[in-house]
Amino acid sequence: MALNIQTFKTRALTALLFVVVMLTGLLWNFWSFLILFTVIHFGCWFEYLKLVEKIYDTKIDIIIKWFFAICGFTLMVVLGLKHYWADFSINFFSIEISTKWFIWILEIVCLFIFLTQNKQIPVKAKWMSFAGLIYISLSFALFLNLRDNIFFTNEDFEMLDMGKLYVCAIMFSIWINDTSAYLVGSFIGKTPLSKVSPKKTVEGTIGGAILCIIVISLLGYYIPVAKVIDVKDWAAIAAICAIFGTLGDLLESKLKRMADVKDSGSFMPGHGGFLDRFDSLLVAVPAVWVYLKLFL
Repeated sequence: MALNIQTFKTRALTALLFVVVMLTGLLWNFWSFLILFTVIHFGCWFEYLKLVEKIYDTKIDIIIKWFFAICGFTLMVVLGLKHYWADFSINFFSIEISTKWFIWILEIVCLFIFLTQNKQIPVKAKWMSFAGLIYISLSFALFLNLRDNIFFTNEDFEMLDMGKLYVCAIMFSIWINDTSAYLVGSFIGKTPLSKVSPKKTVEGTIGGAILCIIVISLLGYYIPVAKVIDVKDWAAIAAICAIFGTLGDLLESKLKRMADVKDSGSFMPGHGGFLDRFDSLLVAVPAVWVYLKLFL
């Protein structure tokens, strides 16, 4: 796959603006992070439902689309935030239930009833729409949960915002892996990785993963605040992001192929839509979350 200079320039300039916006949202404070990913969450949902419509040749009413997006947002906030949610309990048929769970369950029940009454939407389209709660909202909920890891204390760093380290490590790993895979694949890539995404090559995928692990490991070794986590853990996070990020990319490519579209949207020149930009993140985040919870 030869390197297209004009395409690379367009992607590079758009990516630079994207990185500036993302870093501002990620690093400014928690609320800027929440606002940023609220916008991204809704953008991903509407693009995902548009793909569902095309795959099953159906029409989902705008009210249902908003209902899905709001239910997903509630799931994201309920599961993602633990320090910023007032958790009260209520008695419901003599059973004590957390209000945040009660609100989310009530929304899902209403959504299920609403959809089952709409006979015009195919059953498979309904279930695929429900799957978006796991594919999109749960992933962003776990990302919020990682960002909500507020403070880490030790003798060297009395107050350290670990949430910023986690989310930046994931984002940087995905950016480095994607860029490296594109460049390596452009210069030496010959073997197609998958029929789902013909432009991806085995050489580019392996080269991108190796460079991602090396760069993140070096950053973890030389950046002082990153030393609170062992280099091997930074390497593991990078490897997980490279592997599962690539799987996320292939999954979204499969959805686009089923829907017979090139991009999920067009909000970023050279990069496509929200799903095109965050497909790797949606699959990588749950995998990194599990690793961090089990081994750190």
